[in-house]
Amino acid sequence: MVKSELLHEAHDHAHDHVCWGGGHAHAHHHRLEVSDLCVSYNEVRALEHISFATECGRSIALVGPNGAGKSTLLKCLAGLIVPDSGNIIWRGQRLTRSSHEIAYLPQRGDVNWNFPITVRGLVEMGRFPNLGWWRRFSDHDETMVKRALEAMDLMDLQDRQISALSGGQQQRVFLARALAQEAHVLLLDEPYTGLDKPSQEVLAGLFRELTKEGRLLIASHHDLQTVADIFDDVLMLRRTQIVFGSTEEVFTAANIDAAYGANIPTGLEDRF
Repeated sequence: MVKSELLHEAHDHAHDHVCWGGGHAHAHHHRLEVSDLCVSYNEVRALEHISFATECGRSIALVGPNGAGKSTLLKCLAGLIVPDSGNIIWRGQRLTRSSHEIAYLPQRGDVNWNFPITVRGLVEMGRFPNLGWWRRFSDHDETMVKRALEAMDLMDLQDRQISALSGGQQQRVFLARALAQEAHVLLLDEPYTGLDKPSQEVLAGLFRELTKEGRLLIASHHDLQTVADIFDDVLMLRRTQIVFGSTEEVFTAANIDAAYGANIPTGLEDRF
């Protein structure tokens, strides 16, 4: 689990500016604004007219049927896809390329887990955006890697090959890499897919701790029965934006029906 005492620990390094505390007065400066975002693949529109604003200390579920554009939106926010039109504003500046303050965590199925690297080696990769060419690891880099491993309870696993990890451990390594990167924003593509129930519950607890400590989490999510238990806000998509707002306000039967149509998932009767 995330160890709050580590995340609150104060230090004076000039580059260590990540949101370590949710109560910081600067939270309103760490704002993400998306306005009229449109994206196409080979002249086929994948996303259109997406607009929302949020800030550090929140968790957002991207909800919608397969092909709704959830992964596309995450990649746009990460600076990996250039939109046709619209703007992404992060901390008052237009986002035109990837930023070390924004970490993208792909679906586990998109990762080659047989690549010969240890847990620590993968977490150390989170420091690469801060290093630049030819710079060696500094004491600060080593400190950030250690803090990230400790925060995700991975110290005992740091020398293990990533191929030997369980699904839940793999997600914790992803999160540790993002923490080592000093990312303010964590973008996760279907983080719960393939996890057993205990691992899902651990991950939900980690999400709550990370947002409490001041990070912004945005995750695509397919299990509608657990949305209200995990996320503060919901953005419903069906290539275009259906609705955005607090989970309590917008996670309704009418909005779900608008997003999924005839393909609305079953088993939600107890929620409404």
